[in-house]
Amino acid sequence: MKEILAIMLGGGLGATSRHGVNIFVHRFTTGNFPVGTITVNMLGSFFIGLCGALLEHYKVAAEYRLFILTGFFGSFTTFSTFAREKAELLKVGDVKTVIVYALTSNILGVLLVFAGYMLAHHVIENWG
Repeated sequence: MKEILAIMLGGGLGATSRHGVNIFVHRFTTGNFPVGTITVNMLGSFFIGLCGALLEHYKVAAEYRLFILTGFFGSFTTFSTFAREKAELLKVGDVKTVIVYALTSNILGVLLVFAGYMLAHHVIENWG
């Protein structure tokens, strides 16, 4: 039961944070490119790599890992919105933006997970 509550609480905080970042980013951007979604997905990719490695190294309890990784980052990042935005762009014929968005999100997302993982290992090696 603790695990389910941890995921629910983390999920609520992650979704709320995603909405806040999306609103913040859109204050400074214009155009069709879904900058808010790519921002949360790239931030989430980096931090899930970083936090995942740190939580694993320090043997953090399962409910805390579920709260952070499954709950918070699972709802902070959003594949369904990513897919919907690409479909909306295709409906208006913006194929070039769809290709750039899909490639950038997938390639950069994986690289950022790895960068977060590497940073965590650097921190662990140098600061314990």
